[in-house]
Amino acid sequence: MFLLPFIGTILRSCLHPSPQRRSRAIIFCLALLPAWATADPLDIRVLYLQQHIEKPPALSNILPEPDDAGIRGAELAINDNNTAGRFLRQHYALKSFVSGNAEELRQHALRWIAADQRLIVADVTAATLRKLTADPALAGEALVFNVSAAENNLRTQSCQSGLLHTTPSHAMLSDALMQFLVRKRWQDWFLIKGGRPEDTLVAASLKRSAKKFGARLVQEKTWSFDTDLRRSAAQEIPAFTQAKDYDVIVTADEAGDFGEYIPYNSWLPRPVAGTQGLTPVTWHRVVEQWGAAQLQSRFEKLAGRWMNSRDYSAWLAVRAIAEAVTRTSSTDYHSLYAYLLGPEFELAGFKGRKLSFRNWNGQMRQPIPLVHPRALVANAPLEGFLHPHSELDTLGFDRPEVNCSFTTTLPGQ
Repeated sequence: MFLLPFIGTILRSCLHPSPQRRSRAIIFCLALLPAWATADPLDIRVLYLQQHIEKPPALSNILPEPDDAGIRGAELAINDNNTAGRFLRQHYALKSFVSGNAEELRQHALRWIAADQRLIVADVTAATLRKLTADPALAGEALVFNVSAAENNLRTQSCQSGLLHTTPSHAMLSDALMQFLVRKRWQDWFLIKGGRPEDTLVAASLKRSAKKFGARLVQEKTWSFDTDLRRSAAQEIPAFTQAKDYDVIVTADEAGDFGEYIPYNSWLPRPVAGTQGLTPVTWHRVVEQWGAAQLQSRFEKLAGRWMNSRDYSAWLAVRAIAEAVTRTSSTDYHSLYAYLLGPEFELAGFKGRKLSFRNWNGQMRQPIPLVHPRALVANAPLEGFLHPHSELDTLGFDRPEVNCSFTTTLPGQ
C-alpha cells in the first residue's frame, strides 16, 4: 500500500514505456505485481448527466457538434482508468442519463445519491447546473464535475462547494486570446457580436480581458440580421465592417451565424480572432505535442471522429477521479474532494503542464491552445505574463476576483 502515492507515475511507465526502456520497464513492473495485488478492491461508478438542447438553426453552413460529444471522452477515460485499474484492483463503470428536462436530470441525480453513489459528471446548461448544485437535497452530497458550462458567474458569484470545473471559463478563453493579441501588438480591436444570449456573455468576457491586458476597443457592432451569408457575404460584410482603423476583428458568435464569413470579407484587410479565425479552445485535433497524439489516436479509434473540447473536458473529469482514488486509496467523495483541491493533486493532461484545481472556486488550471482550423498557433499563458504563484492563474479569475462561499471541505467531512 505504501506504493500507492507513486502508482500513477509507475503505471504510465509500465503501460506506455519508450522503446529504449521497454525491457527494463517490463522487469520493473513484474517485480511490483505482488505489491499491487495487496491493494483493496475498489468499485468506482460515475454518472454522466447530459442535457439535450435543441439548438436553433445557424445562419451559416457551420459543421454541427456531434451528438455524442462529451460522453465519448468520458468513455475513453473509463477505459484508461480500467487499463491501470486492473493492476490496482480498481474497477470503473460509467452510467449515462440523457434528458432535455432539467427536473428529470435532478431526479436522476437524487436517485444516484440515494443509492450511495456520489460521483457525477454534468454536461448541462449553467441554469441546470445551478439547480443541481444549489438544491438542498444535492448540495454537498455529491462531487460534481462541470464539463460544458463556461459562464463566468459560476466561478465568481455562484460557485458551489462540491462543484469542480474541468471546462475553462469564458474568462480563461478570452484571457488566452488577449495575451496573444497584446503580445503581437494588435491592441486596437473591432468587436462584432451576435444577438444571442451566449454571444453577450462571450463579448462581456472579451471586453473584460481587453481591460485586464491593456487592449483598446475602438469599435463595437451587433450583428442583428438574418441574412443568408452563403450567398451575400461579399456584399454584406464589407459594408458592415466599415469603421475606424483597427488592428484585428474580434468575433463573439457562438452559433456561427456570421463569424465564419468575416475573414477575407472585411472592409479593411485585418486578421480575425475570437469565436472564429484564431480561436481559444479547450482542445483541438491539431494539439499533438506532449504525447497528445497518442490520446488523439486512442479517441479516434474509440469514437470514429476527432476529439473536441467537450470530449476532453469529460475525459479530464473522469481521469481526475481516478487520480484521486489512486492517491487516496479511497472512494469516499469527501476524501476525493479534499485531495483534488489540495496542493498534492496534479493531472497529466497532454498540455505540457500539470493540471490542478483552484481551491477558491473549483476551476481546473490548464493551458489554452490558440488554433485555426488546421494548425496550433500558440499555447497560453504566453511567456512574459507573470503571476506570483502560477502562470496558469493569469488565465481566468484569480483569488481576489472571486466573491463566493466556496470551501475545500464538504458537510460531514
